[in-house]
Amino acid sequence: MPAIETTALTKVYGDVTAVDGLDLTVRAGEIFGFLGPNGAGKSTTIALLMDYIKPSHGEVKVLGSDPQADVRALHNRIGILPDRFSLYDRLTGEAHLDYAIDAKGAADDPKTLLSQVGLTEAGDQRTGKYSHGMQQRLALAMALVGDPELLILDEPFTGLDPNGAKKVREIVYNVNEQGTTVFFSSHVLGQVALVCDRVGILNGGQLVAEGAVSDLRTEAGIPDELIIETTGVPDDAITAVESVDGVVDVERDNETLVVSTLRMDNRRRILRAIEEAGTTIETFSLREASVEEIFTTYAGE
Repeated sequence: MPAIETTALTKVYGDVTAVDGLDLTVRAGEIFGFLGPNGAGKSTTIALLMDYIKPSHGEVKVLGSDPQADVRALHNRIGILPDRFSLYDRLTGEAHLDYAIDAKGAADDPKTLLSQVGLTEAGDQRTGKYSHGMQQRLALAMALVGDPELLILDEPFTGLDPNGAKKVREIVYNVNEQGTTVFFSSHVLGQVALVCDRVGILNGGQLVAEGAVSDLRTEAGIPDELIIETTGVPDDAITAVESVDGVVDVERDNETLVVSTLRMDNRRRILRAIEEAGTTIETFSLREASVEEIFTTYAGE
């Protein structure tokens, strides 16, 4: 049973279609990244999943249930970190967690949750004194109350320094290893390839691509680069490399060759072609197309 499944999901506001015929499947137990430029419809989709707003057309299934049928019971199985969350400046971090635990009727220990997000020493501090990163992690701790089956994170990396982003990644890994499905939207693309099993790219309210990052890289036809340091680059070597299947460009910079190829599985043939042309290879490295390049191909600049 998928953790999330939508069929022709549509949300219209007047003459604006925020989500347009969305067919989306998120498998149980995976980490799924939901990407898109600002205004693509990501937050609207999350609001539809949580039944904060009603769809204009289409169907939604979350953890096998219709959110409109029994939203309270479903919310008890879901943890959510919204994009625009609010904390009470005068309450401590531990008090926020007590409130979230009571609201869900859960039996969590606030101190354990604080430790889980790296806020052990700040639990008795008022959140008005928290940095943005600390507030983000506290809101994430609140989302973890009740050991949710599905964790929905809307822009969890926004405004975090590298240490904060690393901590969020570790939390995502840990809860996923315990069986929780993680669905998060983000425009911090550098974090996506580090975390996700699969991604979906939303643009103009429509899903324009879906799959593993490696598969989307191949489907987008974005070349990878093989960077080769040699003892010399005769013209024969360049001609030989250009004839290898999948190679789309070869650039020479002194004794360095940069080979752009649509088939990274042919790198042995590329290296062999250089050596057979009488050139010694000192070192080589690979540079795969980045998530940013994949995103731009599907969603524009």
